[in-house]
Amino acid sequence: MSEIICQTTELCKSYKNSHVLQNIDLSINRGEIYGLIGENGAGKSTLIRILTGLAFQSSGVVTLFGKTENLRYERAKIGCTVEMPALYKDMTAKQNLEIQRVQRGIPGKKCIAKTLELVGLDDTQKKKVNDFSLGMKQRLALAVALLGEPEFLILDEPVNGLDPTGIIELRELLKRLAKENHVTVLISSHILSELNQLATCYGFLHHGKLLKQISAIELNEECRRHIRLKTDDTKKAVTVLEEQLNIKNFSVQPDNYIRVYEKLEETHTISKMLSSNGIVVEELSVQGEALETYFENLIGGGKHVESVKI
Repeated sequence: MSEIICQTTELCKSYKNSHVLQNIDLSINRGEIYGLIGENGAGKSTLIRILTGLAFQSSGVVTLFGKTENLRYERAKIGCTVEMPALYKDMTAKQNLEIQRVQRGIPGKKCIAKTLELVGLDDTQKKKVNDFSLGMKQRLALAVALLGEPEFLILDEPVNGLDPTGIIELRELLKRLAKENHVTVLISSHILSELNQLATCYGFLHHGKLLKQISAIELNEECRRHIRLKTDDTKKAVTVLEEQLNIKNFSVQPDNYIRVYEKLEETHTISKMLSSNGIVVEELSVQGEALETYFENLIGGGKHVESVKI
């Protein structure tokens, strides 16, 4: 059974008459890369601030590493880039990390060189932070989060300011940390195409409500273009698909819907063949979309089903 690293139960946050978060039930397992998706104002940053102790919920429960009390000790296992950390601009990256190390009571200095190498800042030498590009400052913020080898990494829009090469390097670093070190990652980003290459599971947040949690495998299956077919005789329909239409790439769902992953342009032929065999076609549609379209459809802002007249 997977170990749950972070969990919230009926988590709510309100400011006066504004409900920022409403009954959030979130669950993240060890080693997962959890992609938190939501438009601006959805409540992503508020949720992250609560998890990291920068804000407090109005009601509900936060559980970290199986504990619901004295979370200050559990949060010591978390590294985060919720806001750009206070960096000393007239100091080098190494000097900044040394200050962070002392303030947080992390023993030994070897972790500094190791962390700078991880984020690709080991060659900055005596260069002052004031002369860093935005992307380099983002890397240094990530280094601050990684200092001390946290078990749980929380990143709020970490790719802002990074060039394409930097984004790829960050992606590979996070994958490596999750796979090799079993670091759990919660990453919030508005670049959904990037999350799609990184996350192992997703949470969709909209107007303060967590609409859905889904694994990457399940999401890819839902987004994969296919013909969604419902008939009055599933078993007979499958036989017709295989023997008369020579369709091999399909699956039967628990609700008896059939998903056909080939011949997507031949819906009328499929419908006609089924009908000629005395099978009533109750529903036939082409479905599937990109992650951006999936999210739009989830919040009610798009159309992901292409209906077919039969």
